[in-house]
Formats: sequence, structure tokens, C-alpha cells
Amino acid sequence: MQRQRLSRELAKMEISPPQGICVFPKSEKFDILEAKITGPEETPYQNGVFNLEIIVPERYPFAPPSIKFVTKIYHPNIDDNGRICLDLIKMPPAGNWKPTIGLEGLLIAIRMLLETPNPDDPLMADIAEEFKNYNKDFVRKAKMFTEKHAQQ
Repeated sequence: MQRQRLSRELAKMEISPPQGICVFPKSEKFDILEAKITGPEETPYQNGVFNLEIIVPERYPFAPPSIKFVTKIYHPNIDDNGRICLDLIKMPPAGNWKPTIGLEGLLIAIRMLLETPNPDDPLMADIAEEFKNYNKDFVRKAKMFTEKHAQQ
């Protein structure tokens, strides 16, 4: 892991944090980070604070970090174990990770995924089906999960 690069990225986000996102190291080695993402307004996740765990690999930034939700969330692209279906956190050819994306770019993309779920590439097929065909039920359940699990 290029600790210098990671230190610069974290310092930049501390000085100028992206909207609704904060991140900090959980270990002195900077290999485990914790992020908090606030639910975007006008979504079922509004008023929620979601904790994420970020494992930074030795090869970072040439390999993407592993990111998962620690806070339970009702979302078609996030499974019960907190794994996230997002092509930016996968290596090519299956994904679109590039070293230039960085942690800030990934966290912004994850927050955008809360704003705009992608039911056509789900981890949770039943939730994706509900999102597409019974959206009011999806919104009600997502709000309920947010109130139960993501209130600080």
C-alpha cells in the first residue's frame, strides 16, 4: 500500500470533506478505515448515518479497497452482509477500478448509489424486483430499516 498516497487522500477529505461523507483510520497502519455516509435527502435513507468498513490492500491504489456496509440497509445493490455491487470496486475486466478513482471517488459513488439504486445489476434480486414493480413498498421498508439501524 502506498501509505503516502492514502495519507494525502485522507488529509484532503478532512480539509474538504465530500458532502455527507467522513472517513478516518481505524488502525495506525492505515489498512483499515471507517467511513460514515449520511443518507441523501429525499431518499428513504435520509436522516440515516451508515457505517462502512474499508480494507485497504497492500497493492492500493493499483488494487481497489474492499468496502462493505456495517450498518444494515435495505437496498437492491447491497446484500445482508454489507457487500456492495458497484463496478468501481472491482478490478477489470469485471469492473472499472482505476487508481485515479481513489477513496473519495468510491465513497461518492457509494453515496450516489443510495440516491439512485441500480435494480438492473442487483445483489438482492427480490429487493430489486420490489424497487421496480412495488416502489412504495420498497420505500416504506427502506425507511423502516434506516430508522431501525441507521439512527445515531
